[in-house]
Amino acid sequence: MSENASLFAIANFRYYLTARLASTLAQNAMVVVIGWQVYDIARRTMTTKEAAFQLGLVGIAQFLPLLLLTLVVGWVADHVDRRWIARSAISLELICAGTLALLAHYQMTTLPALFMIAALLGVARAFAGPALQALAPNLVPSALLPRMIATNSIAWQSGAIAGPAMGGYLYAAGHPLPYEVATGLFAVSLTAMLLIGPITRNIQKTGVKPWEQVIEGLRYVRRNRLVLGAISLDLFAVLLGGATAMLPIYARDILRVGPEGLGHLRAAPAAGAALTALYLSFRPLKKHVGPKMLAGVGVFGVATIIFGMSRWMPLSLLCLFFLGIGDMVSVFVRQSLIQIYTPDAMRGRVGAVSTLFISGSNELGEAESGILAAAIGPVAAVILGGVGAIGVTLLWSRWFPELRNAATFDPPANLEILIQETKT
Repeated sequence: MSENASLFAIANFRYYLTARLASTLAQNAMVVVIGWQVYDIARRTMTTKEAAFQLGLVGIAQFLPLLLLTLVVGWVADHVDRRWIARSAISLELICAGTLALLAHYQMTTLPALFMIAALLGVARAFAGPALQALAPNLVPSALLPRMIATNSIAWQSGAIAGPAMGGYLYAAGHPLPYEVATGLFAVSLTAMLLIGPITRNIQKTGVKPWEQVIEGLRYVRRNRLVLGAISLDLFAVLLGGATAMLPIYARDILRVGPEGLGHLRAAPAAGAALTALYLSFRPLKKHVGPKMLAGVGVFGVATIIFGMSRWMPLSLLCLFFLGIGDMVSVFVRQSLIQIYTPDAMRGRVGAVSTLFISGSNELGEAESGILAAAIGPVAAVILGGVGAIGVTLLWSRWFPELRNAATFDPPANLEILIQETKT
């Protein structure tokens, strides 16, 4: 199939995209409301800094299951039908959404309940992340992979745009509503995943023990410095530049725009990212991909700093919009490199490492931002995080010249040798 062929002519990819969009809408609607409820409940009896610490604990609650399970489910994703792994994870998310809807309906929502649901959502993401990431390349020909990644990003970012705003507006209309709608969306996502037919892929059947195969995936990432540099750059840049984790504080106590404004703040970076992904789906990057990824992370850091200093809602939204643009360029290049540079039989395990790093940058970044905000204040924490993201970009450009010198997405001539060395 040529590069000009339509992705949407592939039925399995259409179902996959529907499932991804519906689940992303539901996830983002829930996340924004959970963050608001945790901070709002905490602020009734705590100071701003103490409530910020509680907000950080939500990140820890989601990250710990990912830390404990991701590498194991990466091995599972290389040996079990990836469709059923994703279906099971979405089912768990559906149960979580339904539980929160019932708690909100009977006015029984508490901090412990929110932390417990956040942890269960972390379990679901630990299984869904590697499975969905490894499943997508099985649905389209290799010639369409870059366009598939961009199109998949559009679905994800579209959900990230509409989800937070939807969650904020629905919560303002009625506290159970965002969770009730999320329950319905997860049901749609699960139905679409069930419609994906059998796929052709290489299942590893070797005498190598499972734990040795997990280590093999880690070894491959460590030895492929381009993949290692791309994954770790995202980890440390987003870990430090966690402005989005502070958005409930900015919405309630700094910009004073309430839950509706929080929805706009959460949607702004996704809007920038979605427009960038739309552009890349038609005009994918082909040259100087490494320098463009580094530049994207640099833009992310600068936008974070200006947002931290802003007290004007339009400027804050503009900063978050450009933050999303920089992040999307980085995500597009990183995901393309990982998918193209990794053999299918190892994509589950390498995807698991990538998911662990990404979740470390997101959920653990929320914890870092919350704890730092409790120590020095939310504004200083955001500004310092932006400075840190720029610093990481400069260091990675020096420590990983493979990133700086990456001209195209074409795999290196020694890729097969690298794969064989990993197995020894």
